[in-house]
Amino acid sequence: MAPKWCQFAVDAALEYDTPKIVHIKSKKVGFINRLIQLAIITYIVGWVIVYKKGYQEFDSVVSTVTTKVKGVAYTNLSAVDPAYITVDDTTPYDRLWDVADYIIPPLMQNSFFVMTNMIITVDQTQGTCPEDPNMYGSNCTTNDDCTKGAPITNGNGVQTGQCIDNPEYGPDVKTCEILAWCPVEKDVKPGPRTDRPVLYEATNFTVLIKNSISFPKFDFKKRNILESSNQSFLRECLYNAHDEELQFCPIFQLGYIVNQTGEDFDTLAFQGGVIGIFINWDCNLDRPAEECRPRYSFSRLDNPNAKIAQGFNFRFAYKYKINETDEYRTLTKAYGMLFEVIVTGEAGKFNVIPLFLNIGSGLALLSLATIMCDIVVLYVLKKREYYKENKYLYVDDLDDDDIIEGDNYRKVGYDMQTLYDSTSKVDGTTVASSDS
Repeated sequence: MAPKWCQFAVDAALEYDTPKIVHIKSKKVGFINRLIQLAIITYIVGWVIVYKKGYQEFDSVVSTVTTKVKGVAYTNLSAVDPAYITVDDTTPYDRLWDVADYIIPPLMQNSFFVMTNMIITVDQTQGTCPEDPNMYGSNCTTNDDCTKGAPITNGNGVQTGQCIDNPEYGPDVKTCEILAWCPVEKDVKPGPRTDRPVLYEATNFTVLIKNSISFPKFDFKKRNILESSNQSFLRECLYNAHDEELQFCPIFQLGYIVNQTGEDFDTLAFQGGVIGIFINWDCNLDRPAEECRPRYSFSRLDNPNAKIAQGFNFRFAYKYKINETDEYRTLTKAYGMLFEVIVTGEAGKFNVIPLFLNIGSGLALLSLATIMCDIVVLYVLKKREYYKENKYLYVDDLDDDDIIEGDNYRKVGYDMQTLYDSTSKVDGTTVASSDS
């Protein structure tokens, strides 16, 4: 004889369950059932189909961006109170600045950089000179402190092995001699104040942003320059988020962009930073194409509270020759604002397929009402044992010899006739059941 566990496993594997419909005439259970069904229908119709536009198919935006900055400024540090100037020679800073001077590099992908502050070191040539004492590992007392041929970490050149005086920083200061572009950069911002950039007038510079987008699935294309705009409008307009007409102007004042991020322009321009210009295209293509318009927002992307390596800067050099033999360069450490143009968006258009899919999903969710009510009836209500007796019917298999011709199957084995064709009432609740 097979073990009991084996027999149990075989019986469990070869059982068959068929649904049984039980009509429970209870106002409490009926109310719970309709309430859950109503919640599911409201979710499908209100949230999925109407609010989330479940009747539409969607496509993501494909975008290209070009920018053009305009503005000129004249700086004259020699006219500033010397108490606010930190450089000995202001000549490199007394000049006119136009787009070719402060937009570096001239062309970037989906972004542009505006130089607002700088440290300029002129007439550098290759030779030997003392290293900046502020560089780690550059200070010395004897030649043994300087390793010939070894670069100074984060320094300006390669050591010659000599420890020499550096009178520019004091009579008793000695640093390692290096082979480099000399004189080395003195990393001190020039002024005109310790909290104001050289090109503070950049707040009035403007940028024209031309953004072309498309939704390939729907063969839809558009620009952020509206079709209703004309040449005179573009010459005179400046973006203003609170003006009904100017909120679609593609020309932005740099000071306005920075102020919209909650930052102070002079503070940000002095140390540098990264600004995000967000253009959002969320379009309902079931409506007229004129209603598909961009929405702009602005945010600072770098961390303004960073304790080290704060801001944004880099170096570039302009090289030239004197007497066609001696090579010189002007080194500029540029501080400024990197503007990143980020385009997002999604378009939707009516399609019967997603509509039917969402309706079908909603119909399937209605089965949750039955499941929730079963849990309440069988495990929560006081009469749960009574409902269990009426919901579940266990029937053993019968041999052919046990079947009496013309007799009712329920008279053999279990006598369930009473539960099958009668109505029972307990504590005022009526339960009528039938097999199906």
